[in-house]
Amino acid sequence: MPLLRTSNYRILKSLKQLCLLTIAFLSVVSCGVKNRGELIGVRQKKWFPEKPYGMTLIEGGAYIMGKSDEDVAQLQNAPARTVTVRPFYMDETEITNSEYKQFVYWVKDSIALALLARKADELELTPENKDGIGEFAFQDADTSKLNEFQKYMRANYYDLSEDGYAGRAINWDADLSFDTRDYVDQAYAEVMDSLYLPPELWYNGEMKIDVTKLRYKYTWFDAEGAAAESKRQRRQFIDRAPFIKKEQIQIYPDTTVWIKDFVYSYNEPMHNDYFAHPAYQDYPVVGVSWKQAVAFCHWRTHYKNSYQKDKGKPLVNNFRLPTEAEWEFAARGGIPSGTYPWGSPYLLNDRGCFLANFKPLRGDYASDQAVYTVEAKSYLPNDFNLYNMAGNVAEWTNSAYDSGAYEYVASLNPNLSSNVEKRKVVRGGSWKDVAYYLRVSSRDYEYADTARSYIGFRTVQDYLGTQKVKIR
Repeated sequence: MPLLRTSNYRILKSLKQLCLLTIAFLSVVSCGVKNRGELIGVRQKKWFPEKPYGMTLIEGGAYIMGKSDEDVAQLQNAPARTVTVRPFYMDETEITNSEYKQFVYWVKDSIALALLARKADELELTPENKDGIGEFAFQDADTSKLNEFQKYMRANYYDLSEDGYAGRAINWDADLSFDTRDYVDQAYAEVMDSLYLPPELWYNGEMKIDVTKLRYKYTWFDAEGAAAESKRQRRQFIDRAPFIKKEQIQIYPDTTVWIKDFVYSYNEPMHNDYFAHPAYQDYPVVGVSWKQAVAFCHWRTHYKNSYQKDKGKPLVNNFRLPTEAEWEFAARGGIPSGTYPWGSPYLLNDRGCFLANFKPLRGDYASDQAVYTVEAKSYLPNDFNLYNMAGNVAEWTNSAYDSGAYEYVASLNPNLSSNVEKRKVVRGGSWKDVAYYLRVSSRDYEYADTARSYIGFRTVQDYLGTQKVKIR
């Protein structure tokens, strides 16, 4: 009996090994013949486009860009020509004070958290030290919790850079408070105090943040510069390093524009309240230069993609300022020869109400029911559901200004992109402009480092892929 059991055991063991070998063989064979030796490409997860919050899809297409009617001002800077733009998403409204404040508050919080993390490092505190500012320590302060890649990066990059703290992750989950009653200890108070103006510069007894310290740092790749260099050198690949640009931008709006833009005029209430008071939270942000608007676009991309990474979702492509051609195509709302975004050449509707916020008559700012700006969702949108593409505030575009640009830019996605040219195209007209600047074809410009009380912006994002074409 024991001998029979031993034989059965050996037989079963042999059968088991045979089964395992068969499975392994089939696996190898199946891997080898999965594509049957054909070129099938690398299959990735199916992409489902997601409409960005607060944006609308502009499907793109061909249109006649420029002045198709009389050039009243005789500027001769926008001759009519047919161009084509690709699909893109565009903000339904101008970026509001509330939306821009989200950017300002994020920068303020990131600076405070970074300073607290540095202070914790000086005091040799880790996240395990719950008392005091230990909870604000860098995420890699406890090296026992780092994975191998994090250890490698810290040893080879972070610790060898000019700034020993560069690249180290701050703790965004820490409870940050700017209320002096919630300061946890003296070290916390010391760090927070460094963000405020000194007491001798306070007024009305209020502590004020030193807005000059609110700087956003980012890098970007100058693809056009690299392409130009590659063409000049007649080689396919070039060193990317010289074309990686570093920027550091002070991002708080210049509220003094309300006074500087209008000499011998009393506009101090707008200087004091427009960006600060919640009464204006849904009004378009102003006092923002072209460079600040570009920094906002970079931050918006970073902010969204941080969420995408955390959720394991594909990254979105960049938010940016619209090109001049994209802006005009969107402003026309699908009406080929319209003078204004609403199509007609008239500024009032059939009930005698103005259709935009501008200066209708000499000095009569209030005729359109608004003295300064109005809320971003005022007046009727155009046929693309875009609000205030004429009036309210003029809008920065991504394009550099050249009065003769229409003569030589491409007819496909035309854009004059120049880092040398400091004049940037501004479109749409504003609350202080006469009707001529509200026309969809009218061009204007301002210098990239200049902020105005009548210039804001809205952002766009490229549509990934193209519309499916049905062949009948």
